[in-house]
Amino acid sequence: MENTQHQAEDKKLTGKPSEESPTAVNNERAHEADQHAAGGHDHDEEDETLNLTAAPEEAESWLRHWPLLTALLILAVMLTLEYGFKFQPPFPINLIIFLIAFGLSGYNVLAMAWRKAKHFDFFNEFFLMSVATVGAFSIGSYSEGVAVMVFYSIGEWFQDAAVNRAKKSIKALLDIRPDKVTVMRDGKATDVDPKTVQVDEIIQVKAGEKVALDGELYSDAATFNTAALTGESKPDTKRKGEKALAGMINLDKVSEVQVKALFKDSKLSQILEMVQDATARKSQTQLFISRFAKIYTPIVFALAVLVCFAPYFFVDAYNFHQWFYRALVFLVISCPCALVVSIPLGYFGGIGLASRNGILFKGSNFLDVMTKINTVIMDKTGTLTKGVFKLQEVVTDNFDKNELVRTAAAIEANSTHPIAKAVVEYAGNGASDLKAENVEEISGHGLKGTVNEKTVLAGNAKLLEKFDVAYPSAVDSLVDTVVVLAVDNRYAGYITIADEIKEDAKEAIERMHNLKLQTVMLSGDKQAVVDKVAKTLGIDKAFGDLLPDGKVQKVQGFKDAGSRIAFVGDGVNDAPVVALADAGIAMGGLGSDATIETADIVIQNDQPSKITTAIQVGKITSRVVWQNIAIAMIVKVIVLVLGAGGVANLWEAVIADVGVALLAILNAVRIQKMKLD
Repeated sequence: MENTQHQAEDKKLTGKPSEESPTAVNNERAHEADQHAAGGHDHDEEDETLNLTAAPEEAESWLRHWPLLTALLILAVMLTLEYGFKFQPPFPINLIIFLIAFGLSGYNVLAMAWRKAKHFDFFNEFFLMSVATVGAFSIGSYSEGVAVMVFYSIGEWFQDAAVNRAKKSIKALLDIRPDKVTVMRDGKATDVDPKTVQVDEIIQVKAGEKVALDGELYSDAATFNTAALTGESKPDTKRKGEKALAGMINLDKVSEVQVKALFKDSKLSQILEMVQDATARKSQTQLFISRFAKIYTPIVFALAVLVCFAPYFFVDAYNFHQWFYRALVFLVISCPCALVVSIPLGYFGGIGLASRNGILFKGSNFLDVMTKINTVIMDKTGTLTKGVFKLQEVVTDNFDKNELVRTAAAIEANSTHPIAKAVVEYAGNGASDLKAENVEEISGHGLKGTVNEKTVLAGNAKLLEKFDVAYPSAVDSLVDTVVVLAVDNRYAGYITIADEIKEDAKEAIERMHNLKLQTVMLSGDKQAVVDKVAKTLGIDKAFGDLLPDGKVQKVQGFKDAGSRIAFVGDGVNDAPVVALADAGIAMGGLGSDATIETADIVIQNDQPSKITTAIQVGKITSRVVWQNIAIAMIVKVIVLVLGAGGVANLWEAVIADVGVALLAILNAVRIQKMKLD
């Protein structure tokens, strides 16, 4: 699996408006992006993504399409004269009129075909449309040639509008960062640009306002709507010191937040960037369609030539005009635009649907991966449990209890682990006068440092074993999480800490079992603790006492056995297994930056039940995409056969082509409106 693809592909959005009409060019970008991903060459376009920073309103403006609308009006008038009044202007007046309409409607298509032809790229929809319409003019079918170009361009217009609506929908969902923020400076409330606010400054958030930057609640308490980040609209009450993230809406009285991250580093900014970058990463289905199109297009060109000339050797009364016309019909219906636009739009819709439910896919390829998962491996702390530990008991061995807690807090203050935070919180301000020096984190074991010129070890029992410090065997039989302490290589006592299982964890495991998924839990915690949690939740297999490399070995073992794995974690030590899994999932609220960066999918509200939601989104997207492929190919094959046999004319060919493209587009857009369980 290309599990680091999101790091290797740094394809940012340019936001640069195209100089071409969006009717042809925006669709061309999607087509070019797929060709490039499949090994083609992109000579002309700057970006390969659905650009969220473009202005959809500008692209959908009627005024921008006045040439096409004028061409449609000319075509309607000429057809009314011909079929309604049985009048047709004499040659060459009728040719000039139709050429004007053809130029107005097809200028951008012809220009794009010419640009590609200069680079010897002849097998694309623009060159195909150009050949078909110019060919129609060459045999005197002026109205049909104009009609092909007009209706093809109208179809492109509608496709472009659908893409822009999808972009606008996700941009409106995500880009909700306030333009102004009230910051307290010199005792005064001042409105400033959020980009100018520094870490540790205090910002003021009025009732109904959005939090502009990530921070910690400075007021005693406040209630927020977190839907923009988590997909959950229910109120969330925060206490002083708890996280208040950009995008949350203050539902309470005026509150104050102490900023802990710059504007560019906020969770919301990261979400927007992730979703933007996600459009640059192609799914396997998109890559397949791209490669298919590179083979399909030259084949239909060759078949069109055969339709035109092969009958000469088999038909007695061969008529070049007749078979050339059939070849033109064949070319028109063979246009692959329904596939190259609707499929990327389908995946984009899937990413948008996931975002609205608090799940971030870093690429459309991971939507495909989630449909093939058969084993979900999860970390325990912070993933299935809240990671909010409370100190339960302090047991010492000839040490003063308060002194031991203060010493433990001094060294644990250098760690971000939830267990360390619980010890520091319990000690309160009593440990503020103690400072730990030379602190070293020993992965999977704990911390080593110096406090009051004494060497202190704080971690699990394996840490003491590593430094040959003897401890009572009773410590190993304790069920709760334990922090064992040693001072100057002498056992000093232990602190027991208890975690709480998340409210939806049991429901999440039940959902996974309903989907026939195997569930596995890996943890660095003691096997007794792990077994207790696994039994409570009904997890199939659970492994404890694991160091980071032990987790890697377990995951690799499942992969070697043929399992398709999603690993869900939140800690720094989970980053290696998140990268190793077929789909790495990070808990975005409690998760470490390293794990979130490495992950392919981020769950913003830390709810394990969102794991099955991510699978559901992947399956919905895959189903719609393959529906579009089937619809497009079936209709095209039928009309191709009818066209080659002389049953379908150019009018029917273009209506079928535009119709199936619009049907596929509407089906893809439907993803964004779907309701999830």
